[in-house]
Amino acid sequence: MAFIKQTAPQVVNEDERTASRDFDGLCAELNNENQTARRWAARDLVQFSQASAPLVARLKIEAHPNVRTAILDTLAQIGDEQAITGIVECLRSDEASLRNEAIEVLKNIPEQVAPIIDSLLNDSDSDVRIFAVNILESLHHEDVEKWLIQVIEQDEHVNVCATAVDLLSEVGTELSLNALEHLKIRFADEPYICFSVELALKRIGQGDR
Repeated sequence: MAFIKQTAPQVVNEDERTASRDFDGLCAELNNENQTARRWAARDLVQFSQASAPLVARLKIEAHPNVRTAILDTLAQIGDEQAITGIVECLRSDEASLRNEAIEVLKNIPEQVAPIIDSLLNDSDSDVRIFAVNILESLHHEDVEKWLIQVIEQDEHVNVCATAVDLLSEVGTELSLNALEHLKIRFADEPYICFSVELALKRIGQGDR
């Protein structure tokens, strides 16, 4: 019987990152065949404010989860417009794990995300609008309820509105009551919406209205 020779995995020692650690060297390392080298390059690029472009470019083709996580974390720390746009684009990915990673990252940078929430809530893709509502769940911003009211008053997609109602049942106040009542009328033929609205009204403390 023939024996198949096992190839030892490549390892990059944390203390032996011998490639140049300047900007150009780290950008080159983003394309290293070794995923550990790419991950370290993504992490080390955090010190360069101009790193968003190469990181976003690598993110679009990166297949290894650990490297993607490092890229997303570094982009979040850089936090400029290009970095945030690159993270947001992951919401359109066909890969669920990448979408979920991006959502979690965006939840943790409220100051950078708040200025673009309106555009996300008005995106042409209903899935992106749902993801935006999911991000609001952890945003801890003073306008969260206002944004959710805007969704249930204006969005035509039942699943987007249902997601917003679920969150309003947790964070809503009396400011949401009229919008919730109107939503129930607007989607009178959708049993889940009617049920969710009633639940939200009760949780807000106005279930007997």
